[in-house]
Amino acid sequence: MSPTSQPSAQPGPPPTSRLGQDDAGLRRTVLHGLHVRHGGRFGSFAGWDMPIRYGPGPIAEHQHCRSRAALFDVSHMTVLDVSGPEALPGLERLVPAQLGALAVGQLKYSFFTNDAGGILDDVMITKRAPESVRIVLNADGTDADIDYLRAELASSTVVQPRRDLALVALQGPVAAEVLGRAGLDLTGLAFMREGSFALWGHEVELSRSGYTGGEGFELALPAEQAEAIVEGLLQDPDVALAGLAARDSLRLEAGLCLYGHDLDPTTTPVEAGLAWAIPASRRHGEAGYRGAGVIAAQLNHGPTRHRVGLRPDGRRPLREGAELVLADRHVGRVTSGGYSPVLGGPIAMGYVDTEALETTNLLAVTSGRTEACRIVALPFIPKDYRR
Repeated sequence: MSPTSQPSAQPGPPPTSRLGQDDAGLRRTVLHGLHVRHGGRFGSFAGWDMPIRYGPGPIAEHQHCRSRAALFDVSHMTVLDVSGPEALPGLERLVPAQLGALAVGQLKYSFFTNDAGGILDDVMITKRAPESVRIVLNADGTDADIDYLRAELASSTVVQPRRDLALVALQGPVAAEVLGRAGLDLTGLAFMREGSFALWGHEVELSRSGYTGGEGFELALPAEQAEAIVEGLLQDPDVALAGLAARDSLRLEAGLCLYGHDLDPTTTPVEAGLAWAIPASRRHGEAGYRGAGVIAAQLNHGPTRHRVGLRPDGRRPLREGAELVLADRHVGRVTSGGYSPVLGGPIAMGYVDTEALETTNLLAVTSGRTEACRIVALPFIPKDYRR
């Protein structure tokens, strides 16, 4: 396909909005019709009717992503533009990131924290101009996040949900080659950087980032052209659609957290093993963001619990909510679990008390069933970001 020609979508009604709704009240992304045409099997996720898998199944989709390139619809997440003279100083009171120090076009992983240091949401923040950032919010809690920002930031700060955009992720070791064949020159786009590109005559915002632990990109597309652009990308033989089941197993292999499972308002970044996202300049108790004192104390003295990787001794997966036991004492619980296609066996993450770190062997108890498991290092497979 010529990079200057616009790809043709398969027959179907053109999207008129990023959002739709089914008879059950679940929201639909602008790409819902595309998923139907490509055999997507749907399920409810955070109030959205989302493709969980396609014909090949989650394991095949996972393996395709690790070997070639998978395309995910992530338009259930909200793109939010925040701008104004007080935008960055205001946000620095809500997140530990030092936003003023970011270069324009640079991304930063961070989190909204509460007064106890707990995580209200984890987010990706992009510096788009000296007084403007873009924030990608998780689907679960988007409305609460927007209300929170509008209440906490100065009245002069504009908080604008970008309902005119769709968001997709192209992940996998050949993702850059796919976009290159589509006509994009990504030579100057480094890991955790964003830029504007013309793709088949449409402006897209492209960041070198993702949620699989490997090479990949996230693309903010004009909603009205999203189906045509995605259909064009799918014409590349290296690209296949993947659903939320594969997305979950990919992030779990990479040891990445899912909000509402591995992160919540009672969990601090230090407990979650995310202290690396807090710059040195903001690690003291007077850093000025909510919960800074609690987080600084944990950085100095250590938390009482820790996020860890878990490997069952058998073939049965550990599931969220399973109690972790050491010598008949409760020492933690499982927060995420599933199957690793790369390792060929079950993996899980959870939180354990500091005392449990002295051993590697635990028991996981759920519904009266006991499974032996051991603590292992995270991530389960090496990350492969192209820096």
